[in-house]
Amino acid sequence: MKQILKKAHLTKALRYLCLLLLSFLVGRCIGMIHQHFLSPDKTETTTSLSALNYEYVTATCRPELNSSVPIIAPAADGNWGLSFQEDGKPPVANATAAELKKYDAYYAGSQKKKVLYLTFDAGYENGNTEPILDALKKHKVPATFFVVGPFIAEHPELIKRMAEEGHTVGNHTYSHPDMSKISTKESFQKELGQVEELYEEITGSPMTKYYRPPQGKYSEDNLSMAKELGYKTFFWSLAYVDWYQDDQPSKEEAFDKLLGRIHPGAIVLLHSTSSTNAEILDELLTKWEEMGYTFKPLESLAKQKK
Repeated sequence: MKQILKKAHLTKALRYLCLLLLSFLVGRCIGMIHQHFLSPDKTETTTSLSALNYEYVTATCRPELNSSVPIIAPAADGNWGLSFQEDGKPPVANATAAELKKYDAYYAGSQKKKVLYLTFDAGYENGNTEPILDALKKHKVPATFFVVGPFIAEHPELIKRMAEEGHTVGNHTYSHPDMSKISTKESFQKELGQVEELYEEITGSPMTKYYRPPQGKYSEDNLSMAKELGYKTFFWSLAYVDWYQDDQPSKEEAFDKLLGRIHPGAIVLLHSTSSTNAEILDELLTKWEEMGYTFKPLESLAKQKK
């Protein structure tokens, strides 16, 4: 009996030691992961969407298509993501400017001058585009509106106004699909070509070949296809969660993100469906101007030397 009890105690002790060893190893692994991903010279963020303090915002035109996910995508392949480290500084993106330039793709301009590139994604119309255009006209600020096919078909008067007031109308695809799942050039071209046809039919002029992937979803093949079709692809270096119709950010929340995170060379993505954006844009542009920023069209960014 004593031997049996001794053996039982020994087995229990061994199990306890194994648990201690396993806990130590797990702790070491977590520590290494934390050190790798959250060290100050890597991608520590100022706000959080996940337990690891990452904020990856993938903006969409429609709330039901939202794809905000706290993940790290492979370089030049996956979901466009940003990690904000320090106010006033460009975020770290999950593809470098050099990687993107191979495909005539961009997410920010030069950091040497306080220049901003203002863009709007327009998936549908709910009455906020006109006040946005009014504010842009007041400040003489050029912008690019990335529109989907139905927006052009249903609101030709807004498209004409954008063009007449010196804005660029870019291609956001006809039906706003996940373009990273489109594997053939024929299907890819169809999504963009339908938008081109609608735009030219309404304005009488060819569409500027600027493209923004819906939801920020892309692949290297997609970027290659866009380039082969003569398109330049534009991601962004500043956006905030402004696309939920029933949960619009307050003025204070919007200014906190859009003033604190602005940086030289920023491509700013806002949604024209946002009532908050329509309400604050006049004041926002004034505040950016007071900070010393000027505004240029994406054309000037695309023409910069590589």
